[in-house]
Amino acid sequence: MEANTRSTGRLPAAFLTPGSSSFMDFLSDQSPEMLPGNRSLPPLQGAIEAPHGTTIVAASFPGGVVLAGDRRATMGNMIAQRDIEKVFPADEYSAVGIAGTAGLAVEMVKLFQLELEHFEKVEGAQLSLEGKANRLSTMIRSNLAMAMQGLAVVPLFAGYDVDREKGRIFSYDVTGGRSEETGYASTGSGSIFARNAMKKLYREDLTEEQALTLVVQALYDAADDDSATGGPDVARRIYPIITVITDEGFRRLGDQESADIARSILERRLEQPDGPRAALL
Repeated sequence: MEANTRSTGRLPAAFLTPGSSSFMDFLSDQSPEMLPGNRSLPPLQGAIEAPHGTTIVAASFPGGVVLAGDRRATMGNMIAQRDIEKVFPADEYSAVGIAGTAGLAVEMVKLFQLELEHFEKVEGAQLSLEGKANRLSTMIRSNLAMAMQGLAVVPLFAGYDVDREKGRIFSYDVTGGRSEETGYASTGSGSIFARNAMKKLYREDLTEEQALTLVVQALYDAADDDSATGGPDVARRIYPIITVITDEGFRRLGDQESADIARSILERRLEQPDGPRAALL
């Protein structure tokens, strides 16, 4: 459908007619070719080289949840970008961290943001956190054809559940399968190393400050063993993106706040290279 608004100055009737609260359903009816999953794919000619985002971590604490990501994007064995953005707000009380094919992942996040905004405008209320997690699962499943060609998107979704009054974390696989994680989670190439770090350091009674330190510590450990994960880069002043979601909503830490946390961990590592637990004490 082509919207010719220059001659009349008015939107087509489809945009003014009450319909589904799902923006994806509306787009599927009006312009299905714009959905990522409906695009025709070229014949498979081997592996497709595209920038990939790597490690995302999340940890909950009494009162909310922390979601963070490193800044490196890779393309094969090359560093494609050193300061990529991997963590985005989905709405006021939730956020998405992306791992996998960077271009498709960013496009999926933008579509997910529109989906949640459209629902709120049509229904006059926010979708529940469980509903948001399910909508994201459907979007990942629609990307399965591209995932089979190596263009997978595997995000980590976290948010504050206003009904249950606590932070929650959801992880996904390439087919859209959804799992709710308890306490902490990670995804991406360095996820196994980040998870091992959090497994040793996580406690249910962490303060917000300790949870922030925990996720940066996990990213540091992931970067130590995974070449695709970028650690804090003091020389270039590139530090992890760190976000907090509580009953007050989404908040992204400023560059100076992220730098202070990263520097404190680096300093303690220099004092005790084999003592990661000291970073939380």
